Amino acid sequence: MKKVGIVVAMDEEFEAVEKKMKNIQTKQIYNLIFTIGKIGKKECILVKSGVGKVHSARTTQVMVDKFDLEYIVNVGSAGSVNDMLQIGDVIIGKEVVQHDFDITAFGHSKGYITGVGNSIKCDKKLVEKIKETVENGPERQYQIKLGVVATGDIFCEDIAMKNKIRAKFDADVVDMECGAIAQVAYLNGIPFIVIRSVSDTPDGKNANTFDQNLKLASKRCANLLEDFLGVFGDRP
Repeated sequence: MKKVGIVVAMDEEFEAVEKKMKNIQTKQIYNLIFTIGKIGKKECILVKSGVGKVHSARTTQVMVDKFDLEYIVNVGSAGSVNDMLQIGDVIIGKEVVQHDFDITAFGHSKGYITGVGNSIKCDKKLVEKIKETVENGPERQYQIKLGVVATGDIFCEDIAMKNKIRAKFDADVVDMECGAIAQVAYLNGIPFIVIRSVSDTPDGKNANTFDQNLKLASKRCANLLEDFLGVFGDRP
């Protein structure tokens, strides 16, 4: 039976999703621990990649190679580059870019990746299902919206960088893994979606803000993931 692959980067994100799982088993492949179980009626595989694009790409490819996946979900925290977003708000990715990928010297736009393009679109059917989940779900005291996720191997603290990423890519949040996970999924022909919650806003001191809000952001992502898989877990 095909399974939903769930990739997170950090312990707090892992723990928030693991709490939603039942009938848990684990399997070690290389140094990665894959947690296998159910969320709702949906068979899932959860794995913690570690921080950054190389860790997340390598982990995602191992998951693709070793398991039969229906689709991949990236869940976790993010920094807001959209001033309309508040701590704890949730972004459902409509597309993903890599803001630090630069071959502009050869006439391409910033973020353009050979063989991939300027961005990777998240799977339309899955995005529509998440939107339906939100619309039919409980009222929440925070915002959930579609947006653009911008990935780079940088924990963004600089306000000028934040503003450049927002202006160049019309991005809503920044992270350090999503673009790499999306690229691996795209290259393997596997549908991909992302759920990210705001933990901080680049302001020169947001490392502290990130630490303070990581558990909150992780919990809100896990709650939406549970709603999504619970509502749609028994559908083709």
